[in-house]
Amino acid sequence: MKRILLIGCITGCICLISPAMNGQQYNSDSYLSKPWGTITIIPTVGKRSSMLMTTYSLFPKWEFTIASYLYNNDDDPLTNDGYSASLYAKYMFYENKAKTGGFAAKAGTGTRPGTLDAEFRVKDAFKTYWINTPGTIPFFNNKLSVDLMPGVSTTINYGDSSEHAAWAFTYSARAAWYPFGPKASIVGEVFGASGEAGTMPEYKIGLRWEPSQHAVFALTYGQEFNGTQGAGFEFGIMLFTPPFACFGGCTPKQKKK
Repeated sequence: MKRILLIGCITGCICLISPAMNGQQYNSDSYLSKPWGTITIIPTVGKRSSMLMTTYSLFPKWEFTIASYLYNNDDDPLTNDGYSASLYAKYMFYENKAKTGGFAAKAGTGTRPGTLDAEFRVKDAFKTYWINTPGTIPFFNNKLSVDLMPGVSTTINYGDSSEHAAWAFTYSARAAWYPFGPKASIVGEVFGASGEAGTMPEYKIGLRWEPSQHAVFALTYGQEFNGTQGAGFEFGIMLFTPPFACFGGCTPKQKKK
């Protein structure tokens, strides 16, 4: 309970600092920007860390996200092992006619757990600036959906250096298989970073249930390929509001004839 309250406090403070400021527990993201005016709330509880993410679709094709992460290094949920945050924006610049695939661009500061070395993720996370390009490609009549998200990051004053900037190529790939229809899927992903600020590659696999347009549930297990500091078990929820948070109203203006 203390962990959840602390996450809420962190996010609340960030909102006060930057009110204009997707992914659930997965590192990968799809191309999709939520409908104009939608607010997405994503709480996740896990073994390595817990998260509270809030996304605001304030303009058509745009999303602005605030996320906070609370770490648990000693397996005691009542102790505070550090926290970090991230802020970023996303723009969907292409969507196919069927609305099942497309491409977007994201840029921000602060990183997710697993994309920065465990030794530096608390003190260096908010000194990391990044950009990536999520793309979604459907296969087999939408039975299989693949998300690819290459990117690059730079961490200033990396480690104990006051002048050094460390670069990394970030990568993430996710596949979701819908064997029994659009509401339930089996999801797997791999992700990591290569370079001076790189990390050990990780994987996640799990189940995702989408009972309605307003909620998505996911249970996953993640681990490093050659290590023991992976995410472990995580349970996350995505909650979507009806469109209402729009600047200038949520109804597109009709063009005059």
